[in-house]
Amino acid sequence: MKKALAIILFLCFSFIANATELAQMINTYQADRGALSRLYSNSFTAEYFQRMQAFNEDYLKTLKSFNYESFSEDGKIDYVLFRNYLEKELAELDLDRRAFEEVSSVLAFASPLDEFVKGRRRAVRPDAQVLAKSWNAVADLVDKQLAALPTNSKYTSWQKADLAAQAVESLNKVTAEAYSYYYDFDPEFTWWMPASWEKLDASMKAYAKALRGHYTNSIKDDGSGIIGRPIGREALEKQLAFEMIAYSPEELIKEAEKQFAWCEKEMLKASNELGFGDDWKAALEMVKETYLPEGEWPAEVIRLGEEATAYVESNNLVTVPPLAKETWRTIMISAERQKVSPFFLGGEVIQIAYPTSEMSYEDKMMSMRGNNPHFSRATVQHELIPGHHLQQFMNQRYMTHRRIFRTPFWTEGWALYWEFVLWDRDFPRDAKDKVGMLFWRMHRCARIIFSLNYHLENMTPQECIDLLVDKVGHERANAEAEVRRSFEGSYGPLYQIAYMIGALEIYSLRKEMVDSGKMGEKEFHDLILMQNTMPIEILRSKVTGNPLQKDHQASWRFLEN
Repeated sequence: MKKALAIILFLCFSFIANATELAQMINTYQADRGALSRLYSNSFTAEYFQRMQAFNEDYLKTLKSFNYESFSEDGKIDYVLFRNYLEKELAELDLDRRAFEEVSSVLAFASPLDEFVKGRRRAVRPDAQVLAKSWNAVADLVDKQLAALPTNSKYTSWQKADLAAQAVESLNKVTAEAYSYYYDFDPEFTWWMPASWEKLDASMKAYAKALRGHYTNSIKDDGSGIIGRPIGREALEKQLAFEMIAYSPEELIKEAEKQFAWCEKEMLKASNELGFGDDWKAALEMVKETYLPEGEWPAEVIRLGEEATAYVESNNLVTVPPLAKETWRTIMISAERQKVSPFFLGGEVIQIAYPTSEMSYEDKMMSMRGNNPHFSRATVQHELIPGHHLQQFMNQRYMTHRRIFRTPFWTEGWALYWEFVLWDRDFPRDAKDKVGMLFWRMHRCARIIFSLNYHLENMTPQECIDLLVDKVGHERANAEAEVRRSFEGSYGPLYQIAYMIGALEIYSLRKEMVDSGKMGEKEFHDLILMQNTMPIEILRSKVTGNPLQKDHQASWRFLEN
């Protein structure tokens, strides 16, 4: 009976915690957007841009029609979050549309294929003989465009050439899907179309391949083998504004250099304590040699995770629900995946990197040295509790409609913030632990320096790798994996700066509220987790109780606190 009552009370509290004036509208928006993106599956069409622009503008217009002053505190936060999100969507659509329009001439042949794809949405039965003739003609047009390509001006960058190729490939993909819908189900279509489709498919693939190489001699691969896409200053500044970061890229790089200098100073103290004098890289090498033998590492990861959980609970730092402690588990990262993720990945499942049988001897040693117990004491808790696993656990239970506003400044910032807190609390047991924790803190600083400079086109991937090796002390293979992850993976251009910058935001907010005595430490941490993900500047409104203006823009100079 008591257990049933507890469950009912929990469900009631969860409903209250999620009940804001705009929660339903935000949830409906997500469902609507998903439905539209599944219908308009080719994002390289004028139809797609027009429909998604109108969709977001309609929601924004409706949102702005509401009486903002009538909303509760959480309703006002949702309003600003949703308004900022919709404006960001529209800005990114505009950038993408402008980029597409620069290469859209490559699809001069596309009209008959677009009509076919539109008809397939409602199962319009085509005249197969007429369609076969049309596709033959389209294939001829594609071949003519391919033949004329050498006489056309080359694109000024490989990124534009790649975008042009993607536009052709995307049209080919949706055409293939529509073709497969009718093939073998419609007898006339099946009799007439295979030869025409085979010809068209081959022509489009050949054209896309040629387009991808149709650019001037701007460097695509600097020798690192890493192919990224620098977004440039305009897009970078817009993204910072939507993340509520009121600083220029140069100001953030300067702060990273300042934080790195602090790390070096502390690293020298630890190096001297270990008997290496000012040669902290020698101390770092010694710490790397503390790796565990093959097969023994997962058990140590479990111990480190349980140790961190016990620490935050015994010091009354944050609420850890019993189910959160019960439900996390481990898996191992494959050798192939370690080329991109050479350390931990976390959440409910902590993913462990360590050598596998197919790795070369050199790669085995780099994996073991890079995942030693002293390095990992800073990062296991980052991935589990109080880091990503606890975050995700709470995100699934409180203010769930806000998950659409996910930002790495909240996600990664929170996890790294705990490394700050634990450092301040003398969590490192000895100088070797300090070296390990400082190594990762230096790495987060370097991420800001190399990722912003890369997107400003001031650094190449190879220069980013060299910075991690020479300035931070990474194993080269691990440095290559980190840079590849930054620029070739699914991470956004601001993702790598979000660790340190997000942590500094929360750390500044902590000074404002906890260090000043306005709020208890556990109360502060629990409140943050129960708000779900959002830009930290918006979170600050809830934590401090300072109301947001309807048109709030980035303005918080948190680095000056």
